[in-house]
Amino acid sequence: MRKVSVFGATGSVGVSTLDLLGRRNDIAVVALTGGRNVALLARQAIAHKAELAVTAFDDCYEPLKAALAGTGIRVAAGTQAVVEAAHRPADWMMSAIVGAAGLAPGFAALAQGRTVALANKESLVTAGPLLLAEARSHGATILPVDSEHSAVFQALAGEDIAAVETVTLTASGGGLRDWPMERLAHATPDDAGKHPNWDMGQRITIDSASMFNKAMEVIEAHEFFGLAPDQIAVLIHPQSLVHALVAFRDGAVMGHLGAPDMRHPIGYALNWPQRGDLPVARLNLAQAGRLDFAEPDLTRYPALALAWQVMRTGGAAGAVFNAAKEIALDHFIARKIGFLDMAPLVEDTLSAFAARADITQTPRSLAEVLAIDTEARALAGEAAQARHRAAPA
Repeated sequence: MRKVSVFGATGSVGVSTLDLLGRRNDIAVVALTGGRNVALLARQAIAHKAELAVTAFDDCYEPLKAALAGTGIRVAAGTQAVVEAAHRPADWMMSAIVGAAGLAPGFAALAQGRTVALANKESLVTAGPLLLAEARSHGATILPVDSEHSAVFQALAGEDIAAVETVTLTASGGGLRDWPMERLAHATPDDAGKHPNWDMGQRITIDSASMFNKAMEVIEAHEFFGLAPDQIAVLIHPQSLVHALVAFRDGAVMGHLGAPDMRHPIGYALNWPQRGDLPVARLNLAQAGRLDFAEPDLTRYPALALAWQVMRTGGAAGAVFNAAKEIALDHFIARKIGFLDMAPLVEDTLSAFAARADITQTPRSLAEVLAIDTEARALAGEAAQARHRAAPA
């Protein structure tokens, strides 16, 4: 039996992962972790006969314990308990905790020499060099789970990365893609939280509409594949059928196509280095009829432009960018700032941090990354409050 753990089990990626695990009889689930949705976490733990269920919130311990009473499944709570769960013996781990909270468990799993299926964007954005070095030093394997990075990874199978000229990531444009520019200032979290193609959680769906999600993915590609900033491009592709394109120096272009279903990249990481049968829709190009592409308008998507600024700055810029992005999103969801305020808030935070410290200095440890994250969140919070106070009544 292959032992697996799923971190972020109650999120959209975690649910899709467990859907695939539940179709197999050669999997033993070691640990499942989640947030406040303890009812779902308990159901998942029972259905998959997990050894351990962990909620990241201390105040959710008693409800989770009550829901799993008499099942024999161990229960724990708190951020340290989540990290401790990553130390439990497992062959494969899904890292799908959203935000910087996914950093410590991911590092803990890599230190055990595990195969980590990485869906936590923040790990590479905030601590890419450290994360990759940790994997190398412990003989661990990191497999990308973002659909775009999985597509690039698959297109590069058997290829020499030195032969790559450019990598193009595609973006649907999100739920506000067809809105006129002047209307975006009035977009609500409900408006931005609707995606035309993908079924994702609220935060990542809003990030898709603002292109912060794609900005994160650009930085991820830079870190994971060792690409220079000018080797990475983005195209708006409304159909979400082409996930990435890899162009080589001989003029050839390898494209990865497939239905917009996260079970494909998850399943690829689960079955790697082989391919397994997956319950995903098969692509019918005749039925699709057409594939459209367009250059993104950086005036409309300023978050995307910030990705290249972060890559060229290096050092702590990724950690500051991510922390500020999370705070900006929090304030937008709370309706304290507008949709168009998020990117300027992140830019302000990058500038404020650079005025205090050498932002080009690369963090030397996970503790340094987390300290930068804390400081950047505080700066972003101040910038958000300033924008809130300046907003017209």
